[in-house]
Amino acid sequence: MKQEQLHITGMTCASCVAHVEKALRKVPGVRDARVNLATARASVEYDPGQANHDRLVEAVQDAGYGVEEEAEESGSASFAGRAASRRAEEIASWRRRFLVGIILATPAMILSFLSFPGKGGVLFALATPVQFYVGWKFYQGAWKGLRRLRANMDTLIALGSSVAWLYSTALMFFAGEHYYFDTAAWILTLIALGKWLEARARGGASKAIENLLQLQPPSARVERNGREVEIPLEQVEKGDRVIIRPGERIPVDGTILEGTSTIDESMITGESIPVDKEPGETVIGGTINRQGAFTFEATRVGKETALQQIVRAVEQAQGSKARIQRLADAVSSVFVPAIIAIALLTFLGWYVLGPAEGALTRSLVNMVAVLIVACPCALGLATPTAIMVGTGLGAEQGILIEDAQALELARKLDTLVFDKTGTLTLGEPVVTDAIPANAQLTGERFLRLVASVENASEHPIAEAILRYARQQGLEPEPISDFAAEGGKGVRARWNSQPVLLGTRAFLESEGVNTASLRERHEALMSEGKTVIAVALDGQPAGLVAVADSLKPHARQALEQLKGLGLQVVMITGDNQRTAEAIARQAGIEEVLAEVLPTEKAAEVERLQKAGRVVAMVGDGINDAPALAQADIGIALGTGTDIAIEAADIVLISGDLSGVVRAVNLSRATLRKIMQNLFWAFFYNVCLVPLAAFGTIPPMAAAAAMAFSSVSVVGNSLLLRRNLEKNRK
Repeated sequence: MKQEQLHITGMTCASCVAHVEKALRKVPGVRDARVNLATARASVEYDPGQANHDRLVEAVQDAGYGVEEEAEESGSASFAGRAASRRAEEIASWRRRFLVGIILATPAMILSFLSFPGKGGVLFALATPVQFYVGWKFYQGAWKGLRRLRANMDTLIALGSSVAWLYSTALMFFAGEHYYFDTAAWILTLIALGKWLEARARGGASKAIENLLQLQPPSARVERNGREVEIPLEQVEKGDRVIIRPGERIPVDGTILEGTSTIDESMITGESIPVDKEPGETVIGGTINRQGAFTFEATRVGKETALQQIVRAVEQAQGSKARIQRLADAVSSVFVPAIIAIALLTFLGWYVLGPAEGALTRSLVNMVAVLIVACPCALGLATPTAIMVGTGLGAEQGILIEDAQALELARKLDTLVFDKTGTLTLGEPVVTDAIPANAQLTGERFLRLVASVENASEHPIAEAILRYARQQGLEPEPISDFAAEGGKGVRARWNSQPVLLGTRAFLESEGVNTASLRERHEALMSEGKTVIAVALDGQPAGLVAVADSLKPHARQALEQLKGLGLQVVMITGDNQRTAEAIARQAGIEEVLAEVLPTEKAAEVERLQKAGRVVAMVGDGINDAPALAQADIGIALGTGTDIAIEAADIVLISGDLSGVVRAVNLSRATLRKIMQNLFWAFFYNVCLVPLAAFGTIPPMAAAAAMAFSSVSVVGNSLLLRRNLEKNRK
């Protein structure tokens, strides 16, 4: 199956969304089509053997809408520029219409209260430009729908305003009266105001991608043919040597070759503390070089960079739909025809059952109010605007959400299962204790002895010991006769003296009496540490303990998750004693130990069968089956390697506080969706009947309709402020 994004033009309300989705799903080979009103984008999944891009475009056009062709790489700067231009053009268009409307509708309203010769002609002259300039977009949309025997929001507005204008025009020519010219003008002016404010608000909700792309500098300084040249970003190639100076943004992903620096990665990973970098370490495009100059080799360019992966992830999430939207979609598909039917019943009811005097006028006014007050836009914008703000805000904090359904389900989680190695812990052994037990060896001399022997080994524990010794300013000394005993330890000669390093059992098998080490050895083992016993010249020399340490702030993050009412579980392949020691440090009560990687998914399934809604938190590689099995898979990224397909949520940094932020973000976003949907349904359920019963005049109906859409988008935008307030 192939996934494709289409930018749809001409949509105005939730009914349009339903029409486009229906047209795309009818194309042979299309498995799913989801259309987002807020982003004006369709996400289509189809079999390329049966369907293609041209056929999808044709289906959209046959439905009466358009498709704006985009660059192949949607994450490109040119795409961002076009998206910004579209928003600016839409905002400017509605602003112009509103200004024309307010300039003409205001004197029309004032003059309607006065009496003077030729009043009808003056009001007609003021209202008619409003009707056909301000209202032209509504007429266009209504005509497109009428040609296909469909109705949408444009139909309601065009009908309502036209009835008021036509009735007033007929009265002026045939009865000498001019009742509702000012009403017709103000209906369109107020709706234009609402559309202007809505477009501005939607622009704020959709700026996440544009803000991300602005992190990329337009050019890069590279070495070409022995010279330093500045080239456009698109011309940077893999293997280029890129030169970075203090204060500059890094253009692409790469590996430092020369120099050291401190880099601010907060805009990519969400981590506020700058990171020290040295040769051999990776840098991410879009981050800021705070101090120091360095040269790095470009390893990922174009659409392969971490930033472009983030942009694509955000685009995909913003184009998705939450399950909760289905009810709004179902209502929207029949909303406009139902409103037209209610408006006709309102007219007939008032004309037949109402007072005989002024029956036609009263019936028309109440029918217009029903047509104008109904707002399918609020239903269509309720969910996608909140999803747009939530996913965009998540990306800014280093949280990539695959789709709206993952965001929705995250709110229902009650259990979080954490992998130990690389997730709760740093994922690499570090020396925690170096204890000499021989009076002839000082602490420094003992550590030098151990480092000298381990210098000949390639074991990860040996690397940890060497790293620790060098941090203490100690360099290994020459040794001889090195030999490794698989699974037991190593032997060598140091200053002509025989040395043994390994398990206590290994030392005892070589005739060393380790009784003096036993008590301390057991204490270290009980703490979940790997213990290396050392013997020099046949006598116990000391112990070295190595452990995979808990990540900084891990316990704090886990406590916060428990404070949110979540149950925390640790899963690991380590033995029970080691697992329980780490769990005690982390503050975790429930431990699943000695679980093979292939068995982790089964353990997650067991928890699900017990009625729990489970999220699995892992590194996204060896935990892939468990991540896929869980209700929500949360993968910790590695800065640049963020395309982890098994996960529903990817945290770009390895900081566990990102899990807390992800849970809080999902809960806050779902609250906004519920508030928006409640308001959209409440508004229409209450105000349509009130308009039908004659309690809302057309002008007030227009103001209410405009306010409804703006309020939904505005409430979604409050999500950012609410989350930032909670973080403080």
